[in-house]
Amino acid sequence: MNLLLTEVAQATQRLAAAGVPSPRFDAEELAAWVHGVKRSQLHSVPDGDFDARYWEAVSRREAREPLQHITGRAFFRYLELQVGPGVFVPRPETESVVGWAIDALRDMDVAEPLVVDLCTGSGAIALALAQEVPRSRVHAVEMSEDAFAWARRNIDASPDAARIDLQLGDATRAFEDRPELSGQFDLVISNPPYIPLTEWEYVAPEARDHDPELALFSGEDGLDTIRGIERVAARLLRPGGVVVVEHADTQGGLVPWIFREEAGWTDAADHRDLNNRPRFATARRAVL
Repeated sequence: MNLLLTEVAQATQRLAAAGVPSPRFDAEELAAWVHGVKRSQLHSVPDGDFDARYWEAVSRREAREPLQHITGRAFFRYLELQVGPGVFVPRPETESVVGWAIDALRDMDVAEPLVVDLCTGSGAIALALAQEVPRSRVHAVEMSEDAFAWARRNIDASPDAARIDLQLGDATRAFEDRPELSGQFDLVISNPPYIPLTEWEYVAPEARDHDPELALFSGEDGLDTIRGIERVAARLLRPGGVVVVEHADTQGGLVPWIFREEAGWTDAADHRDLNNRPRFATARRAVL
């Protein structure tokens, strides 16, 4: 074992003792970032090239600063995104939400699907959809000026930037000033804030202390923004269009009921993630 792998083993123990959920992965990812190699190449770093700044990075992670804030990058499906303070770090569970949306779009007999990503944050969802559904046109809406700046950076760096329209605004009032878009969208997708205000103390330090509160909390039951998104989706979707919204695993029995039949919705259902937890709801706009 070379010096770097020995240090990684020690860092793994430190991160595990600090309560970091994935200590081995994070220790390796920090080592790869500091030394400018892939995780699979750590064994090839000569002992003389060991960079002591690795331990500075480990200390920051030990204090529960998000891994992605330290490295400045987040991986999401096939994307590498720039992230940092002021923007929500995309999570792996959201990849299942996007996967469902991509399948739904591919099943539609639409040449150029029109999509809106509400609460876009870093732009992860909008960029993944534009990348994986090549003829789609994607609108992305973000309220926070800080997060908007991160999304702008990521979209501008993308080869699909020309098909993504980024707007600064309130997701729960999206495109009220553009009536020509009402009833035009094929898909509305969102990873909104959904944590109840009463659960602040139970949120992981990485999110509670570093993600913007605007991206985390939404009213006493956590569902205020989702209720607003239901109203926006009802206005924007064409008949037969679909909405998909991420939520907490404890809200699985609640969110589908927001998309009521009497409000013009059909096929409201919950879906489970790869860990078999209810994590997102979908519904279809009724065809009259």
